[in-house]
Amino acid sequence: MTANWAAFATAEPDLADTVEKRFGAYTHHVLATLRKDGSPRTSGLEVRFLSGELWLGMMPDSVKALDLRRDPRFALQANPGEGTGMGGGDVRISGRAIEVEDAETKAGYVEEVEPPEPFHLFRTELTEVVRTYVEDDTYLVVQVWTPGEPLRTIKRT
Repeated sequence: MTANWAAFATAEPDLADTVEKRFGAYTHHVLATLRKDGSPRTSGLEVRFLSGELWLGMMPDSVKALDLRRDPRFALQANPGEGTGMGGGDVRISGRAIEVEDAETKAGYVEEVEPPEPFHLFRTELTEVVRTYVEDDTYLVVQVWTPGEPLRTIKRT
């Protein structure tokens, strides 16, 4: 089961707001894709939250775009920032990236983002959103959301 960003934000608005803020704090993040042989590849990436979707834009024929065309599974981790504070916690999103070929949709993205052209544009379908943070300098808290399930919160000392 998958969900787009709007469905996630409707189901868990507080967590969605925290995740967007974490991604918004820095420009570059880490995308994990799968190579032809199935081994992982990590790449830098900028992301956008627009019109109820999480978008991934990429340079033409970049290896990450070719990876996603071949196997749409991805994991995305927000830039943790400087030091060890990780204000707002560590956030990760997993899912499937679906390439958008529709000229009208791409034109709307260009109007908002003004990326260098040409480019690949992927819309995401989420399978999991995870936030990990420290509470009261005592607990490691892990929040896990998957489509169709209630938010799970796990606290560890």
